[in-house]
Amino acid sequence: MKNKFFLIILFLLIFATGVWFGKALVVCEVCPPADVNFSLFWESWDALKTKYANPEDMDTQKMIYGAISGMVKSLGDPYTAFFNPEDAKRFLEDVNGKFEGVGMEIGIRNEQLTIIAPLENTPADKAGLRPGDKIIRIDDTASSDISIEEAVTLIRGEKGTEVVLTIFRESWNETKEFKIQRAVINISSSKWELLATDGEKSEQGEIAYIKIYHFSENLDTDFTKMADEILNSPAKKIILDLRNNPGGYLVRAQDIAGWFLERDKVVVIEDFGPDEEQKIDKAKGNSKFLEYPMVILSNQGSASASEILASALRDNRGIKIIGETSFGKGSVQKLEKLSDGSNLKITIAKWLTPNEESISGIGLDPDIEVKMTEDDYTNENDPQLDKAIEIINKIE
Repeated sequence: MKNKFFLIILFLLIFATGVWFGKALVVCEVCPPADVNFSLFWESWDALKTKYANPEDMDTQKMIYGAISGMVKSLGDPYTAFFNPEDAKRFLEDVNGKFEGVGMEIGIRNEQLTIIAPLENTPADKAGLRPGDKIIRIDDTASSDISIEEAVTLIRGEKGTEVVLTIFRESWNETKEFKIQRAVINISSSKWELLATDGEKSEQGEIAYIKIYHFSENLDTDFTKMADEILNSPAKKIILDLRNNPGGYLVRAQDIAGWFLERDKVVVIEDFGPDEEQKIDKAKGNSKFLEYPMVILSNQGSASASEILASALRDNRGIKIIGETSFGKGSVQKLEKLSDGSNLKITIAKWLTPNEESISGIGLDPDIEVKMTEDDYTNENDPQLDKAIEIINKIE
């Protein structure tokens, strides 16, 4: 009997020990720091779950996404954002260059939702929207307290549907409404053509006019094909137009810089803060346009990767920038994929020009300032391009 009792006790001890070891082996994949107390969050969660008057309206998944969005928004950084699976899909469509909407890049500037750039030949462009226009309302929703991602969701929509944007422009005394019909937006990465010395298109022209619309995933392939055509053309000089280019992938700016700079010249410096080592991104291309005289066109719609490329060419080669001060987006984001298909776009660094200058919130000032007026837009005049042609003709 004593032996039987002993075996029972031994079994219970072994079982209890197994449970203890089992618990010890259970760890969370991402655990909060020991000094972070989440009890207030769970108190709030429990209060809502047990006391909210309309429990049938509660969507647990939406509550979780809302909590994450609130946490991200509390950082006060317009470029750090949370995308639920549906929004993540839209975001990836955007950077890959095909989606349904009105066709413009937006951002927050001076705490105001602002158009960075309408994309060429899109509904936003055809409606007459301009870089720097402030978006006051989207349909009936005021823009003052919404994030960029919320604004994108409101502006995007199925082709054929309409959105009304209430816009304020610095040259106006009051706001104006723009009713815009959404469409399928296919963003070309770039184009080029030959210009004669008088600026007219000519198959025998010596000026290669290169327009980069967006630093999208396919730009490297498209630019390689275009560069081969330019190298086999009569072109001897280059005008690089980065106006209304809102940016895109940093690595694409590095790829394109490699065509114009000596190998291993600094393109951009990524600064992760005082406790981290800086990352120096260098030109890795073939330098085939290194000897081509060139100028750059930029305006307030030039942002992010556009500013990286323009500053790299100016700092390394002294290439002049013509136009207006650029947007001033001087930070680097990384996309973190989450387990359910959601994404976090996180600001991981600020970037510096090769001369170690930050342009965040300031932009790149042009070497030669030329502004576009309302009359220029109305009459389709382009004094900035005219000045670029004038300057490039003087460079030997």
